[in-house]
This record gives sequence, C-alpha cells and structure tokens, in this order.
Amino acid sequence: MAITDKLIKFYRTEVPEEAAAMMRLSLFDWAACGIAGARESAFHPFIRAQMVEEGPVRVFGGGATGVAVAALVNGTLSHALDYDDTHFAHLGHPSVAVLPAVIGLAETLDIALTDAVDAAALGVEASILTGIWLGRTHYQTGFHQTATAGAFGATLGAARLLDLSPATTRHALGICASMASGIKEQFGTMAKPLNAGLAARSGVEAALWAQSGLTAARDGLAGPLGFGPTHHGEDAEIKLPKKVWNISSISHKFHACCHGLHATLEAFGEADVTPDRISSVRIRVHPRWMSVCNIAAPETGLEVKFSYAHTAAMVLSGHSTGAIANFSDAVARDADLVDLRDRVEVVADDSLSETQAQVTLTLGSGEVRRLRHDLLSPLSLETRSEKLRTKARALLGEGHAETLWQAAIGVELDGLTEQFAQP
Repeated sequence: MAITDKLIKFYRTEVPEEAAAMMRLSLFDWAACGIAGARESAFHPFIRAQMVEEGPVRVFGGGATGVAVAALVNGTLSHALDYDDTHFAHLGHPSVAVLPAVIGLAETLDIALTDAVDAAALGVEASILTGIWLGRTHYQTGFHQTATAGAFGATLGAARLLDLSPATTRHALGICASMASGIKEQFGTMAKPLNAGLAARSGVEAALWAQSGLTAARDGLAGPLGFGPTHHGEDAEIKLPKKVWNISSISHKFHACCHGLHATLEAFGEADVTPDRISSVRIRVHPRWMSVCNIAAPETGLEVKFSYAHTAAMVLSGHSTGAIANFSDAVARDADLVDLRDRVEVVADDSLSETQAQVTLTLGSGEVRRLRHDLLSPLSLETRSEKLRTKARALLGEGHAETLWQAAIGVELDGLTEQFAQP
C-alpha cells in the first residue's frame, strides 16, 4: 500500500491514551516555547508585516489574525528559540509544524481542546511516518524534514479537524505536495524557524483549499513525479501504528540549542571537572550530525546553538545551556570559552546511533574520563512533565508557567490560547 493510501487509512484512527498524554505535554512545551519566542525582537518586524488583517486566531505575543497567517506566525515563533520537541525517527520537530495548524483551525471551528489534541497527535504521528518514508537520504540531501514531512502532518491533522472525506483528504495531501519545502542551508539563521511556520501554513491552506473543491494529483506524495521521487525520498516501508504510536518516543529539549547536541551535553553532566584541568575533549557522534550542528567557530549566539565545541565549553565552564539568555553574541566571543572550545575535537562515529554520544576527557594529569548518553533512555511521563514544567518556569516565570500548565491539561481551548498574549 502506498504512503498516501496508508495516511488516508490512518487519519481517522482513534488516538490511544498514551499518545494523547504525550501530545498534551508537547502542547504545553510548544506553547511555552512560542510565548517565549515572541519576545525575540529580531522577529517583530516580520510578525508586524504579517498581521495586516484581524481574525479569530490568537498569535503568540498578542493579537489575532486569520488562520493561515496565524499558523505561519505561531509556527515560526514556537521554533524561534530552537527549544521545541524532536522525533529522531525522521529527524524533525513535529509539534511546531502541526500544532500551529491544528490549534489555529480549532479556534475557528470552536472545537474542544480534547478533540484538538487528538487531531494534533494524529498529525504529529503522520509527520513521523512521512519522515520515515522519506528516509535519511532526503534529510542528508539537504531537506529540512520539520518543513517537508511536517507539512504533510499538518495537512492530515487539519483534515481530521475539518472531518474531510477520504477523497478530499487525498486532494489535500496532493496539494501539500506542491507546497512542502524547506532546506537545511537555513540552519543557524532566522529562516530555519520560518520553515516550521511555512509547514504549518501549508497544512492549513492545503486542507482548506481541498475542502473548497480544489483537486490535485491522485498521489502527490509517491507518484512517479511526486514529492518523494523528486525530493530524494527513500520510499522506506512504514507500518501504521496500533497500540503504541511513534509519538510516544518523542524527545523534548532540556537544553536551548539544536537537539543533535543534547546527548553530548547530557553526558557532560557527569564530568565533574573544571576547565583548567582539561587538556583535550573528544566528542564522538553519529556522522549525520556533522553537517547539522558542528559549527566549529560560531560568531553569534544563534550559531552557538549549532556548535558541539562551543556548547561543550559552556557546560564544562558552568554556563547553563538550559537558559535562553546564555546563547548570546557575548557568549560566542567569550575568550575563556573560545580557549576551551579550541581544545574540543568532534569525530564522526557510525557505530553510534543518532541519539547517542560518547565523550572522552583527557586531563592535564594524564587521567582519561569516558562518558556517554543516549537520549532514548526511558523517561516516565511524570518525570518528563516535571522537567518540562521546570523548563517552562525558566522561560515564563513560575506564575505564568503554572497557569499555562493548567490550561494545557484542561478541556477549554480558549483557556490555552488566551495565555498566548500574556507577558
């Protein structure tokens, strides 16, 4: 069965309780990242340029506009800090593409938060399945799967909310095949989060245009000249989930930088050594990360978020990588950090998975310490939720974080979206 047929078969599936529970956590995390992202002044002129018409859908930072524009704005702002969730099965950030589309549409349809969460879980799962189908070749060629696979997930989540027929949903996916886009060359720039916003907007527009009667190719995804064949897709086999969905292994960020760095940073948490004692540092990671987050000499705070060497120097020097403010241009220029950074070597090791890292610390005394971490190490929902609430408190302050948490686990959509404009 082709990928399009599988997604159409899947989009009305009942969402398991565990998948919905994980989606609630990602919803909370996405909103916290979006509210904090709206404070990034560099994006304010772009946002003002989009908000030319009023509408029913709230955006992060205040104001309301039409659903497609809101999806663009909220997708961009929620990925602005690069602090949102990731799924390593397809190397993408699913929530920032799917949730802006689903939550925005839900506001226009007066739908309960519970139903929106189910649609979002369905869309996130679809983006993961699409990412697996496209495969690593698509990603390594240079496509940003948050934007490409994410757009198809946003489309399917929107189709679920709109209760589109299977035939209309097929057209929506076909329309999306002409819209999904995004390249990794944008990493380290403001256009990387824009990729997420474009994916969310594409999902909204593809579903609404199909609902209005616009038709498309029968298989825009896998046809001979479809999205997969023309975008270096592997056409990998996928199996539709049953009781356990892929969303259950989503990975949330507890460091405010590229997720490819996180296994390394977690490993350094056990280092217990001061910089003056370190002679050299060797980091071993999967080869795929070498072109993603291995900027050797970052010059800006944004580039630091994609640098193994500089973030290693930060952690070893006692700088919190969980604090957004620490990723500044001043930190990129800090002489002590640069000195330690120059003692760091990053090595590709294909014996490691994409979620693993190995670190070797060589001290001036000759002592060698070896550390490792795997991001897929089990983490209970309770532990995960507490870590996310701690993260949100750091981003928003204790009061706002708690109010947002109660809204995210509630039943009223308005209770959640009215938090978007809070200071």
